[in-house]
Amino acid sequence: MNPTYFAHETAVIDDGCEIGEGTKIWHFSHIMPNCSIGKQCNIGQNVVVSPEVVLGNNVKVQNNVSIYTGVTCEDDVFLGPSMVFTNVINPRSAVNRKAEYAKTHVGRGASIGANATIVCGHDIGAYAFIGAGAVITKTVPAYALMVGNPAKQIGWMSEYGSKLVFDESGKATCEESGEQYIKENNQVRKISL
Repeated sequence: MNPTYFAHETAVIDDGCEIGEGTKIWHFSHIMPNCSIGKQCNIGQNVVVSPEVVLGNNVKVQNNVSIYTGVTCEDDVFLGPSMVFTNVINPRSAVNRKAEYAKTHVGRGASIGANATIVCGHDIGAYAFIGAGAVITKTVPAYALMVGNPAKQIGWMSEYGSKLVFDESGKATCEESGEQYIKENNQVRKISL
């Protein structure tokens, strides 16, 4: 056991990994070579983190998630139970396509719900919220709320995870935090605390 992070005795940690202080890795998970996991992360049961994956600080990975080569997650990302990343557009068992891995970047604070699927090559914007079971087939803007198969945007979410309702001037206030947001040219940004 490394003194700076916790790994359950059934977890497999390959050589060449960087794992930050305070991170916890639970039962039957496999951390593969040359990946980078930040501080204070929680890696649930039966998780695979493939080579060269990058996870920022405070990333929460729930049970049964495979994070494949080509995926990067910024700080404070939530990956729900059994959600799926892909890394090849047209996989075939008999055809080696490792040179064709597509990249997927998940922005700071984004949440991906249980059993959602993220088709590779489509980035998820900061603080986006992907509903349970959604199938992402295109790039997702920051703060977007996405549901369905294929996923469609049905609204906007605050950094606290509350649905934003914009007035005629394009402003909204988060009911939980009181933070204010503005929507211009179909993009949302926070404008105050």
